[in-house]
Amino acid sequence: MATYTVKLLAKQPVAQGTTAFHLEKPAGFEFRPGQAFEVILPGGAEGEDGSHAFSIVAAPHEAELVFATRMRDSKYKRALAALEPGVSLQIDGPFGSLTLHKKVERAAVLIAGGIGITPFMSMLRNAAEQRSEQALVLLYSNRRPEDTAFLAELQALAQRNPHMRLLATMTDMAHSQQTWDGATGYIDSAFVQRAIAGLTDPIFYVSGPPALVEAMRGTLVAAGVDEDDVRSEEFFGY
Repeated sequence: MATYTVKLLAKQPVAQGTTAFHLEKPAGFEFRPGQAFEVILPGGAEGEDGSHAFSIVAAPHEAELVFATRMRDSKYKRALAALEPGVSLQIDGPFGSLTLHKKVERAAVLIAGGIGITPFMSMLRNAAEQRSEQALVLLYSNRRPEDTAFLAELQALAQRNPHMRLLATMTDMAHSQQTWDGATGYIDSAFVQRAIAGLTDPIFYVSGPPALVEAMRGTLVAAGVDEDDVRSEEFFGY
């Protein structure tokens, strides 16, 4: 890994309580979709209050680097929210091994809860750009549409890429101010079985809070998935 000094170019809301940060991409910074980097704030030291790891939302072909996070009430997030475009900060990376397998004949099933979508955004943007023929199925669970980061972009990517399917579900529509005509309820074994019907030898990737990852592993086993075909790692983005 290497440390780079970069400028904050822009920041924008991508869901209620979730913000994306756009950074300039330094020369020589190369990464694989699904990887992460450490963001070190101005005047901050590496550690809990001065730096934080985030999955890279941008795809490798893009001119900028992007990460997104829930804007929780912590010392680091308050300092992050206060940053204005033009300020310099440091990134350290890339790192992480939650990257797609190389055998395109094997489908990939991506399962995300909430802001766990971020590493998959890079994968899906990259697949669309490369016109990959790999079958990709995204199972994406959120409380409400307004909480669902990148929902409109994901719907557009599914239209653009004939080999991608988006199966989004909402678990708390009773408290939503928006309409939703898609699935509701949690991702259970029956949901998984319907999603993977007809797929060729899929490999599963799970991203989200640790409790979700642990629960989803059990759900996948109940759906008949071989544990050796399930991949996950500590999620970067909270």
